[in-house]
Amino acid sequence: MKLEKLIKKGESKILELKEKFPSPVNLAKTVIAFSNTAGGKIVIGVNDNRDIVEINENEVFELQEKVSSIIYDMCYPNILPEIYTVNIYGKILFVIEIFRGSLLPYYLKSKGKLKGTYIRVGPTNRLANESIILELERQRIGETFDEEENLEVDIKDIDIIPIKNEFKKSGKEIDTGQLKNLKLIKNINGKDVPTNALLILTGYFDNTSIKCARFKGTTKDIFLDKKEFEKDLFYNLKNTILFLKNHLNLNAKIKDLKRIEEYEIPIPVLREILLNAIIHRDYTRNSDIKVAVYDDIVEIVSPGGLPNGLTIEEVFSGRSELRNKVVARVFKELGYVETWGSGIKKIAEICKEKGIQFELKDEGNFVSAVFYRQKSDKKTAEFGDESAENYQDSAEKMPKKCRKNAEKILAFLKKHNTISVKNTEQLFNVKERRAREILAELVKAGMLKKIGKTKGSYYILNREK
Repeated sequence: MKLEKLIKKGESKILELKEKFPSPVNLAKTVIAFSNTAGGKIVIGVNDNRDIVEINENEVFELQEKVSSIIYDMCYPNILPEIYTVNIYGKILFVIEIFRGSLLPYYLKSKGKLKGTYIRVGPTNRLANESIILELERQRIGETFDEEENLEVDIKDIDIIPIKNEFKKSGKEIDTGQLKNLKLIKNINGKDVPTNALLILTGYFDNTSIKCARFKGTTKDIFLDKKEFEKDLFYNLKNTILFLKNHLNLNAKIKDLKRIEEYEIPIPVLREILLNAIIHRDYTRNSDIKVAVYDDIVEIVSPGGLPNGLTIEEVFSGRSELRNKVVARVFKELGYVETWGSGIKKIAEICKEKGIQFELKDEGNFVSAVFYRQKSDKKTAEFGDESAENYQDSAEKMPKKCRKNAEKILAFLKKHNTISVKNTEQLFNVKERRAREILAELVKAGMLKKIGKTKGSYYILNREK
C-alpha cells in the first residue's frame, strides 16, 4: 500500500506517525517492537490530524546519522533499518523502515531481555511478558509450542480414543508409529512421551475448552443460555456448531418450487472461523475460546494475537502462518482443512455474497471475528411458526399423559431454546429420576434430541424428525 494511503488510515500495527523527532528511548522501543512483530514504518513529518507538515530538508543527513546511532547503541541484537525520504505533495517526510527480524527477541540493551523486549499491539508498543518472549525464541529456531515434548505427563494417562475415532471416521487407521510421525508422541531416552499437541487435541490441558453463551439484547448483562465444552477438540467443535445452530435464525426461501432453508450466518462460515480459532490460537495462554451470540452480532474470540507478525491485511490476502504446526497437520490429515490460507478469504467472499458484515480484529492478546446479524422478526431456528405448528401437531398425537408433558416442555423451549434435567425437575416439580424419564419419553417419541452424554448434557427440539 502506498505511504500516502497508510498515513490516511492512521497509526497501526505497522505504522507510527510523528510530527517531530521522538526521544531516543521512544524511537528505540518502536524499532524493537516492529522488529519483534510485523515490521513497520516510522514516519516523521505528520501531525496528530494526519496532516503532512514535512521536515527541514537540510536536516535529513543529520537525522539519518542520529537514527543509525540510536539503534546501534540502544537495541540488541543489531537491527538494520532502511532510512529514506518521501516527497508527498511537494513536502518531505523522513521514513525509518524496519523489517521483522530473524534474531528474535530484540530488546533494549540497558534493560535486558526480560524487561526490555517490546512488541507491537495495534498502534502501541507493549512490554512483552515471559510467555511472549518464549514464543519469540521459539519463532527464532522455527519451533512451536505444540511440537515440544511434555515430560510431566505420563502417556498412559492420556485417552487417545477420540483421535483414533476421528481417523477411523475418515477411513484411516492410526497406530503408535503414525502418532510419532505426526509428532504427537516422541521417544526420549527410549521412553515414549506425549507432545503438547497430543495434550491439546485430547483436551488434557484446562485451556482447550470452548465457552459458549447466548446473551439477551446487545450486552453481557443477562444470560439466556450458556454451555462449556471441555473434551477433545473435535467434540468441542461439533458441539459449538450445534450451540450456534440452536441460537441462530433459520431463513427459508422457495427456489424452483423447492423450499430451501439456510441459517442467517451460513454454517460452513461458522465452522471455518471456529477451525481457525482452534488451530491458530495461542495454547500457552491460560484462556479459552469464547463464542457469544447477541441480538445484533455473533462473536468468536481466540486467545493470542495473529502469529509470527502476520497482519489482518495479509490474512485477507491469503497468507497463512502456523502457530501450532502439529495440531494444524492433524486437522489437515483428517480433511477439516482444504488449503492453507484459503479459509478467511472464503469466509469474506461468502459473507459479501450473502450481505453479511464480517470483521476480523487483532487486539494483541486475542483475535476476534464478528458477524453482524441482520434484523429479523423471525424466531430462532427451532421455532419458526411452521416448526412450532408441526411440533404441536406431533404432541397432540401422543398419549394424553405424554402429550401434556410435551406441551409443557414445548412452551419452555420456545422461551429458552434448551432444557436440562434440572430445568425439568423444576418445571414439573419432580425428582431427578422422573425428570429423566419424561425427557427420555420425548426423545423416544422423536420430539427431543439429547446433546452430550454426561455432565452438562441438555435437550433441544429434534429438527431431524
